[in-house]
Amino acid sequence: MIRLLLVVLLITAVLPMTHAATEDPPLKFETKVNTVLGDFDVMQKRRVVRVLIPYSKTFYFIDNGGTQRGVMVELMQVFDKQINKGLKPSQKTHLLFIPTARDQLIPQLITGHGDIIAANLTITEDREKLVDFSAPLAKNVREVVIASSKAPQLKNVESLSGKSLYVNPSTSYISSIDALNKSLVEKKLPPAVVIKAPGNFEPEDILEMVNANLADYTVVDRYLALLWKQIYPNLVVYEDITLRNDGSIALAMRKNSPLLRMQLDKFTTTHKIGTSFGNQQVYKYLRNTKWVKDSRSQEELDKFYQVTEIFRKYGQQYNVDWLLMAAQGYQESRLDQKVRSKSGAIGVMQVLPTTGKELKVGDIRLIDPNINAGVKYIRFMCDRYFADQPMTEMNKLLFTFASYNAGPAKIARLRKEAEAKGLDPNIWFNNVERIAQQRIGNETVQYVSNIFKYYIAYQLIMEQMKARGHETPLTGLKTE
Repeated sequence: MIRLLLVVLLITAVLPMTHAATEDPPLKFETKVNTVLGDFDVMQKRRVVRVLIPYSKTFYFIDNGGTQRGVMVELMQVFDKQINKGLKPSQKTHLLFIPTARDQLIPQLITGHGDIIAANLTITEDREKLVDFSAPLAKNVREVVIASSKAPQLKNVESLSGKSLYVNPSTSYISSIDALNKSLVEKKLPPAVVIKAPGNFEPEDILEMVNANLADYTVVDRYLALLWKQIYPNLVVYEDITLRNDGSIALAMRKNSPLLRMQLDKFTTTHKIGTSFGNQQVYKYLRNTKWVKDSRSQEELDKFYQVTEIFRKYGQQYNVDWLLMAAQGYQESRLDQKVRSKSGAIGVMQVLPTTGKELKVGDIRLIDPNINAGVKYIRFMCDRYFADQPMTEMNKLLFTFASYNAGPAKIARLRKEAEAKGLDPNIWFNNVERIAQQRIGNETVQYVSNIFKYYIAYQLIMEQMKARGHETPLTGLKTE
């Protein structure tokens, strides 16, 4: 809901930027990273083992108390006990978790910004040229096809011919799809189409989108599919349609690290999936995250098509990506002008009558002025708080949405704290959002995440229309 414009500006303009950060307890993790190469003996001398890990709902996240949690976190904490068994406190080596985007895991390891990669990395020939792997945590891992319950039914692997698969391009699933396409071409069938997800999307994010019918098909490891199927009921798991049957998942380390490899092999052999410990950890982190709704059902699409030209008009007028604003409108009201909140907010963009008057856009009970007010207000907030910040245009808008939800003064404090913790204060995903999760809970993080996922879904819709000759090219913003 759009807040009272003048009141917010007057209050936030005089609030100190660092007040809350000085009162809150410190976060329980470090993020500053030095470049250091070497084997396990070097790590023991430094008394630090740096673990590169993807920020995700399964493997690594920060709970509301500021504690690091996740399957890989607890796995590596047990490894920490192994390498320190029998040592005095002054001799112990400590783990430093370094959340890292999936496409940067191997580059950061090679260049000495980490020592171990703890992620669901599948061993591939290309990866083995760059890094070494431990004994597998899991063997005979199958990469299976997942579909939305509303997507056309698949009969066999050849049914993927011409279908769109939504995947993160830095995963092993890409090479599996390449092998599939080679097979399809040999059979004189059209290849499957790869739609690349943003780099910050983990498999769970993509499964969430498929569950909400925001994407039709994807590929994930079978154990992840079965894990998340328990809380994403609209997923269809095609266990008999596999793109890889013999995958092995392992921890990764730099080349020529025999001492570290000996420690990791000793550990993974007794803690792999299939052991009591491994199975317990996988199922411990099932969480109910039914947040994203279906914005691609025919009913929702009809509403989207009805407001397309209005969002285009005001997106152009205020120089804001109109699809992003439509995504916010969907998050606010499901693009329903009839929606009224308990606080009196009205319409698609949930505008308060007083705010509508201040913005001088006309009668916000009508859909055109309502959308005008919403887009104008976001443009105003973006210019007011982020115009001069060294951010990408997408990040300026993501921070604007976060400020809109939580208040600009609070977001300013979170950015300062993120910078103090070695995170990038100018990037929302995997940086300031981590501090927000710990300090103010999940609401704002989920609000921004939902808008971004709806934005991606609308991009996919428009690209499909363009491919059919019904739409002009998009000029979407880039995120980091």
